[in-house]
Amino acid sequence: MGEDKIVPEPQDGRQRIPPLSRFEEQAQFTRAIRVGDRIIVSGNIGSEADGTISPDAGRQAERCFEQILDYIGQLGGHSGDVVRVRMFVTDIKDAEAVTAAFTHAVGHARPAGTLVAVAALAGPAFKVEIEAEAVVGSGQ
Repeated sequence: MGEDKIVPEPQDGRQRIPPLSRFEEQAQFTRAIRVGDRIIVSGNIGSEADGTISPDAGRQAERCFEQILDYIGQLGGHSGDVVRVRMFVTDIKDAEAVTAAFTHAVGHARPAGTLVAVAALAGPAFKVEIEAEAVVGSGQ
């Protein structure tokens, strides 16, 4: 993942994570973007590096946070800079496992957090989607 060098876009000076899928190119959205000292990370699903999806919501959440923190790191931040997290689950019974992943990944930063249940995500195997925001230099 870190092979592509993050560079400012000439037209706007923003730094972006390079597209990782054809869908990102087609939809023209950015997985993670840095504007000034702010890093905004789009919703992530917990797919493993090999493309598989664990049936366990807690593992999906852990994987989401692994990806989120990787993107924040690529853009010059770290886990202590996280100031807001939004977590979406398809079954509120998974809230405890997802919250445990949140606490392990970014609890030390004590960011604002939201966890809500939604009717569905983009695929039937997806139980969790997580997005985050960080402010570079704000953390411990």
